[in-house]
Amino acid sequence: MADETENVIRVGSRKSELAMIQTRKIISVLKEIYSEKEFQIETMETIGDKIQDQALSKIGEKSLFTKELEQALAVKQVDMIVHSLKDLPTTLPDGMVIAAVYKRDDPHDAVVFHPRYAGKTLRTLPSGSVIGTSSVRRVAQLKKCYPHLAFKDVRGNLNTRLRKLDDANDYSALVLAKAGLERMGWNSRINQVLGPNECMYSVSQGAMAVEVRADDDKMIECLSKLQHMDTILECVAERALLRKLEGGCSAPVGVYTDIKEGELHLTAAALSLDGSECVKMSMSTRVDFSSSEIRESDNKQVYSSIVAPGKCSEALKAVEDLGTDLAIKILENGGREILEAAHKENIQNVQQKPL
Repeated sequence: MADETENVIRVGSRKSELAMIQTRKIISVLKEIYSEKEFQIETMETIGDKIQDQALSKIGEKSLFTKELEQALAVKQVDMIVHSLKDLPTTLPDGMVIAAVYKRDDPHDAVVFHPRYAGKTLRTLPSGSVIGTSSVRRVAQLKKCYPHLAFKDVRGNLNTRLRKLDDANDYSALVLAKAGLERMGWNSRINQVLGPNECMYSVSQGAMAVEVRADDDKMIECLSKLQHMDTILECVAERALLRKLEGGCSAPVGVYTDIKEGELHLTAAALSLDGSECVKMSMSTRVDFSSSEIRESDNKQVYSSIVAPGKCSEALKAVEDLGTDLAIKILENGGREILEAAHKENIQNVQQKPL
C-alpha cells in the first residue's frame, strides 16, 4: 500500500475525460470510507490512446489500454489503477490482480445518430448508411441484423468520436457503450439501446475495476469494500469464457449475463468477422450459496484474475467453471473454426497495415 505515514495512495489512470471521470468516481467512494486518506492521480497515455488512425483489431498488440499503467504499478510508481474492466486482458501480468469490481452500469451498446437522422433507428436508416465503430464484435452482429448498413472504423475518445459524427457527413450513426455515454453525462445523445438479440455486449462491459499488485495485502483489503457481488459473479464468468476462447479486441465474441432466482445465466456467441457464421449457446449455474462458510484461505483465491476477500468462494468457483464450460461447448460446436478464421484474417490485416 502507499506510504502509511503520509496516508497517500497514488492512483493510475488514462488521460481521457471518461477515464478521469471513472477514476474520480472510485476515489470519491473510497474517500467516504477512508476519510483520512489522500489520493493522488497519476495520468499517462497508453498504446491505444496514441494510435488513433487504426481499428483496435488491426494494431496487433495486446493490453492496448493497460500496458503503460501496469508497468507503473509494477515499479510502485502507483498503488492502484482504475480501469474499464472490458479493457483488461483476461490474463494479467504476473504479480497483478483485480482487487475491486465496482457495481456494473448498464452493459448494453447504444446508438447515437447524426442530427440529420433524428428519430430514426438502425432498421429505418437508408440503405448504405455508414455506422461508425471500431469493434469487430459490434460489426459482426449488426451486419447480421442489418445487412442494408455499411460499417467504418472510428477511433478516438468519446469526445473525438462524437465530434467526427456531428461535424461531417462521414457517419450516419455511432455505436458506443451506453455506460460510457451516461458517465460523461450525455444521456440525451442516446437514441437507441441495442438489446441482446441485436448486439450482445463485450465481456465485462459497464464494469469498473481496480488493479493492484498481488502481494499488496493492505490495498486488497482496502479495496474489498468496493466489491459488488453480482457484478463480480457476472464478470468472473464472462472473463473465464473469453480466456478459454482466447479472444480479445480482435475476436467477435458477445455475451449476455443475467442473475435471477439464485442462478447465473450466461449466453455467448462466437461470430465470423462478417457475421455470416455464428455459434450461440447458453448455460447456467446456481450461485445462491449464502449459507456457505467463508474460510480465511478463500481470501487468497483468484478467479479470472479477481480476488474477492470475504465473498463466497463456492459461487465464484461455480461461475468461473460455467464460463470455461460454455466456452468449451462453443468451441466444440463450430466456434473454434470461426474464431481461428477471424484470428487469421486479423493477422493478415495487421501485416498489411501501412507503416
